[in-house]
Amino acid sequence: MAAANKSELIDILQKEYAKLDRLITPILAEQAMLKDEAETSIKDVVAHRAHWIRLFLGWYADGQAGKTVHFPAEGYKWNELKRYNADLRAAQKDVDWAAAQALLKQEYAALLAFVQTCSNEHLYGGPMQGAKNHWTPGRWAEAAGPSHFRSAAKYIRARVRSL
Repeated sequence: MAAANKSELIDILQKEYAKLDRLITPILAEQAMLKDEAETSIKDVVAHRAHWIRLFLGWYADGQAGKTVHFPAEGYKWNELKRYNADLRAAQKDVDWAAAQALLKQEYAALLAFVQTCSNEHLYGGPMQGAKNHWTPGRWAEAAGPSHFRSAAKYIRARVRSL
C-alpha cells in the first residue's frame, strides 16, 4: 500500500533503501557486472534505479519552474520504456560497480533530503505540477524510490541465486 503522508514516505524510503543496500553490499564486482539473457546486469539495475530518482527530481523541478515536464524523458513516451531503458544501459555502459553503488547512495540521499524538506501538504496535498495526472509529489517520490528499490531487490535476489 502506498504511503499516505510524509512520515510514512520517509519510513518506507529508509526501510526499502536499507534492504537494498544490505543486499548489494556483499556483491562482488565480477558478479555485479555479469549480464543475464536479456543483457542486463545487477550493476545495470542499480545504476538504473539511481537514474530514475534523478529523473523524478528533474520532473519535479521542471514542474515547479513552469517548464514542460517530459515523461519519462524528452524524446520518449511511456510506451517506449524498453527503448529508453536500453538506451540508458548503453549510456551507462562505462559505469562500474563501485560507481553504480555510489550513484544509488547519492541519489537516495538527494531523494530523502527532498522529502524531508517538503511539508506533508506539499507532498500529498495535490497533484505534482506539470505531471498532467493526479499523482502527488509524494506518490511520484515513492515510485522513484521505494517501489524501484523493491523491484531491484527482487531482481538481484534472483540473480544472486543463479550465480
